[in-house]
Amino acid sequence: MNRLANATSPYLLQHADNPVDWYQWGDEAFAEARRRDVPLLISIGYAACHWCHVMAHESFEDEAIAALMNEKYVCVKVDREERPDVDAVYMAATQAMTGGGGWPMTVFATPEGKPFQAGTYYPPVARHGLPSFRQLLVAVDRAWGDIRDDVVRAGDGLVAELAHNARIVAGADGVPDAGVLGGAVGVLLREFDAERGGFGGAPKFPPSMTLEQLLRHHARTGDVDALAMVLRTCEAMARGGIYDQLGGGFARYSVDNAWVVPHFEKMLYDNALLLRAYLHLRRATGDAVALRVVGQTADWMLRELWLGGAGGGFASSLDADTDGVEGKFYAWDADQLVDVLGEEDGAWAAEVFNVTAEGTFEHGLSVLQLLQEPDDVGRFERVRGRLFEARRDQRTAPGRDDKVVAAWNGLAVAALAEAGALTGRPELVAAARQTAEMLERVHWDDKAGRLTRTSRDGVAGSQNPGVLEDYANVAEGLLALYGVTGEPRWFAFAGRLLDVVLDEFRDESGLFYDTAADAEALIFRPADPTDNASPAGTSAAAGALLTYAALTGSGRHREAAEQALRFTGALAEKAPRFAGWGLAVAEAVADGPREVAIVGEWGAGTSGTSNGAGTDKGERTAQGDGTDAAGSADESPSSQAFRALHQIVFASNAPGLVIAVTPPVGTAAGESLPELLSGRPTINGEPAAYVCRGFVCQTPTTVLSELAVQLR
Repeated sequence: MNRLANATSPYLLQHADNPVDWYQWGDEAFAEARRRDVPLLISIGYAACHWCHVMAHESFEDEAIAALMNEKYVCVKVDREERPDVDAVYMAATQAMTGGGGWPMTVFATPEGKPFQAGTYYPPVARHGLPSFRQLLVAVDRAWGDIRDDVVRAGDGLVAELAHNARIVAGADGVPDAGVLGGAVGVLLREFDAERGGFGGAPKFPPSMTLEQLLRHHARTGDVDALAMVLRTCEAMARGGIYDQLGGGFARYSVDNAWVVPHFEKMLYDNALLLRAYLHLRRATGDAVALRVVGQTADWMLRELWLGGAGGGFASSLDADTDGVEGKFYAWDADQLVDVLGEEDGAWAAEVFNVTAEGTFEHGLSVLQLLQEPDDVGRFERVRGRLFEARRDQRTAPGRDDKVVAAWNGLAVAALAEAGALTGRPELVAAARQTAEMLERVHWDDKAGRLTRTSRDGVAGSQNPGVLEDYANVAEGLLALYGVTGEPRWFAFAGRLLDVVLDEFRDESGLFYDTAADAEALIFRPADPTDNASPAGTSAAAGALLTYAALTGSGRHREAAEQALRFTGALAEKAPRFAGWGLAVAEAVADGPREVAIVGEWGAGTSGTSNGAGTDKGERTAQGDGTDAAGSADESPSSQAFRALHQIVFASNAPGLVIAVTPPVGTAAGESLPELLSGRPTINGEPAAYVCRGFVCQTPTTVLSELAVQLR
């Protein structure tokens, strides 16, 4: 009996009709393995994973292979996005045994869950140096029968080693200082691909957190090399095939080293992180390409991932495949362009989008690129719009994984709130606010004081408790939303989440674990401080704790933030690309961080936007290129002045800028306010800004030009 039919995970539901007798992760599977005295076969993947689909079709849908799996093993299917803790421990085991890892992940374990054999994708017949999956199933079964004592001993030893390695970070160094931060940029400069942008070779991943680190480093030090690496990388990605030139949004990674052909799946976390990085690049430089990417990526998130309805929030991802073919939705040839656009516009579009006769992808198809700006912008927008509509109406859209992941929605809240404030689009702030409301309503159990990691259709996944990255990224998003809207409920909610972080995820030495102290016991308690596709729970916690400490003056939160960064220095010297967010937070520590309190009165229902917000889809920025920060004509002069101060602060590039804002008129009474606002009166009845740094505050000001100077 396949037990996945009642799963909440779309990935597990994809396997509900397999002839494999799948179990979900849990006590039932372990008990059955002990009863039958057979190993566990743990298969881990996620809904948008192309090779997960391939292995499912080749092996898990094969009656003969499924029969062998059912006879010899208790088979467990895990969605890594629902259970990152389970994924983390078995990924560590897979990497230790094989030197690499990825998904689908295939792990054989004792009935107690201790791994003794692991790998990733296995084909149905032996090829490319890999045994067939059937051969592997037979060989592992034979080893379990013939040399079980050796197998169990090997599993025990591996688990002990992994548990020991997880605690090594407890003795790591302190917060990276200015010398270490500069050294990390030097390492990145040596690894930088000056011709194509990015770091390393193929496959090449968008370095979203490293971009943020470099932007903060440039803002703090003026380092021109740091900014140049960001500019080159962001432009190359925005012009390449990894970016959807018709619909916006970034694919997971590029299979080549020049951003031409993506692995087509699109993830919420990638796009939230990149949206924020491009937004901050726009803020720092006024770059026009960055502004285009910000607007289009935000539009893509709202159009393709926004769930609306009773649940709300953002879905997790879009598949790489359509009708079983990778990239089918996105690739074109010249004839297809002509079919949609006609001869003249079709030929022009082929040139503009670099659609070649031989193709840049497979089967003579090309992934659209925009290697340079078109001369005729109006024509380009018309052509782009017609291609977008044709693709939407005539092609089957990729499948969507519609489960809500708390951590990734926290990243979306931060990105959209800031983007709405900086580009004058109130609908982005509204989406951030609605997502925060959903997280509080659906994912937060106020009675238990705990956060659930996933939900679907407005129902929390009770078997998926929040891990450190969930608490930390949601707190980060809430604090960003508070800085935009001034609504104290988000500051208070973030405080509740961070209380759990300090009480349940940290031990007496200051080490942060990825799972809570009372969470399900796994083969070891994971504590990975390295940033990968998204911020590590440890570095995300460091950032949120640092911001909260600046708002409240809490030494406990500041000390915990600095403890969370202890391992970052070691990574900075050896592998800074795996510490991007940790180093970005360390840049904020080195800068102070800069703390700004804005006091005064602003009108009800107008928080987080500037005058005329949204009317020009992103041209109203804090760069002085169209922003009328004074507010609408029906606002009071005091409210207009307050809003002008608010916009100047958001225009600042100060690393890790922390903003405390007087609540808007009409905010519910009794809400707790940040200590940063305490004792900060208006000046002669006029709204004022107080800028502090390194425990020293400057003279409060009501003058925009003076405030801009203080923020430099």
